[in-house]
Amino acid sequence: MQTDIDEIGDGIYRFSTYIAAANLRFNQFLIDADEPLLFHCGLRRMFPQVSGAVSRVLPLEKLGWISFGHFEADESGSMNEWLAVAPHARIATGNIGGMVSIMDQADREPRVLAHEEVLDLGNRRIRYLDTPHLPHGWDAGVIYEETTGTLFCGDLFTQNGNGPARTESEVVTAALQAEDRYRATALTPMTASLVRKLADLSPKMLALMHGPAFQGDGAVELRALADGLEQRFQTALQAAS
Repeated sequence: MQTDIDEIGDGIYRFSTYIAAANLRFNQFLIDADEPLLFHCGLRRMFPQVSGAVSRVLPLEKLGWISFGHFEADESGSMNEWLAVAPHARIATGNIGGMVSIMDQADREPRVLAHEEVLDLGNRRIRYLDTPHLPHGWDAGVIYEETTGTLFCGDLFTQNGNGPARTESEVVTAALQAEDRYRATALTPMTASLVRKLADLSPKMLALMHGPAFQGDGAVELRALADGLEQRFQTALQAAS
């Protein structure tokens, strides 16, 4: 395995490892700011490899914040290893994530963020957004970097393959194909509306955890994803009736 390093936006770095057995890329993101933030920790067993890649961009002890979409091994598995090498860093998590997992599992007390609360990194502003059960997990959430218009999507738009770091091509078709394969999204009556609320941000970049970073009209991609998930929800309702 190799962890690739790409600057996908102004001061935004993507650390990506392709795992052939899963046919998936696993991505972590660094927002280089006065108080740098790492989004996604990665699997615990991949910590030496991923942290080595991050250290080529930024001394690890300078990390100020660590965050992730929800409590799951590939997102939060190595959070305590990161806390150990970054003595001033804190976990930034949502209310539900803090209550049900992070308060107990993290070696350092986290910063709990309310829905739409802004975390000021100095020269960057991170807005935290609760997205319960989207795509899965009661504690799920995303972050939006207001300066660059980057939405860090977590598991939204997951797609298979060993693709490029960035793309301007649509990412919805591959995401819906992966959804039909894995059934990973917790389809509820609120799923499509939550995705459409994210579209209202009009992001310029979608930073995917499992796939390339999309550059372009993020609102169009999000609304198309919402339509596809809504169709699958309605199909499941009809099959159950």
